[in-house]
Amino acid sequence: MPPRSDGAAPAALPPPEEGDAADAADAAASFRPVRRRLIAIAYRMLGSMADAEDVVQDAFLRWHRTDRAAVAEPTAYLARVVTRLCLDHLKSARVKREIYVGPWLPEPLVEAPDAEAEDISLVLMLALERLSPLERAAFLLHDVFGLSFTEIAGTLGREETACRQLAARARRHVREARPRFPVEPDEGLRIADAFLEASRLGDAEGLRRLLAAEAVFYSDGGGKRPAALNPVFGRARIERLFLGLARKAGFVRPQVVHRGLVSGLPGFVTMESDGVPQATALRIEAGRIVGIYIVRNPDKLGRLPVGPSDRAGLN
Repeated sequence: MPPRSDGAAPAALPPPEEGDAADAADAAASFRPVRRRLIAIAYRMLGSMADAEDVVQDAFLRWHRTDRAAVAEPTAYLARVVTRLCLDHLKSARVKREIYVGPWLPEPLVEAPDAEAEDISLVLMLALERLSPLERAAFLLHDVFGLSFTEIAGTLGREETACRQLAARARRHVREARPRFPVEPDEGLRIADAFLEASRLGDAEGLRRLLAAEAVFYSDGGGKRPAALNPVFGRARIERLFLGLARKAGFVRPQVVHRGLVSGLPGFVTMESDGVPQATALRIEAGRIVGIYIVRNPDKLGRLPVGPSDRAGLN
């Protein structure tokens, strides 16, 4: 507080009223049970856990100011609030992604934002990214979180019939993106281990055995770390890429700091030679790798098991 012009000490702020503290405690108590569910909605909408948490915090502030006694279904009400906030956010996020350097991938997660959520896989996230924001919202609210189309119509400001059509179009895209022959977890990890070894050794024959002919490689450096500026399509090109990287750097066995699911897919997190982690997720079908997704942008890696702030503990 700035000093008063007459030189006198500024008056102390009055303590919060007991009613205000009680109201804040009541708002927090009623919000807490649904917070993880709201985070799950926002993460699916935005692809960033940091942005999701900001949106949910904003939703809490609005919940605090709301006449909560008049809200019949708090979970549905808050889901609508979060969705609207996400749609507003996406208007600016879309502009940012249009000027993003190289491919954009969602922030990688090694555990689900919501234990009740069935699917936060990278495959779903990328399918959602190809939808319009309204299609994404209609699909998530109805198919994933169970809101009625009447509620969704009120949230999106569209007719109920239009919301049904939005969800149906989104559902088709998501269905087409789902793996046709999903890999068993243990087999997926075995393939991920073999890929890590072959790619770092520059083992051409090993890569050839692991990669499907139509495989595609994406790397997200965000312009902040070296990464391919465009997707790499086809087994032969991906093989040449990794052979070139292995020859350039020489084989250095990276420290694996997480082995398991990365954004719902088999993968691993490694600490790289520059002291910053890297997240790799593999889409595997019929025993072959059809998609390689590597996130190197340090802005997206702070929530991994070992983030940039933990580097000192690895020396």
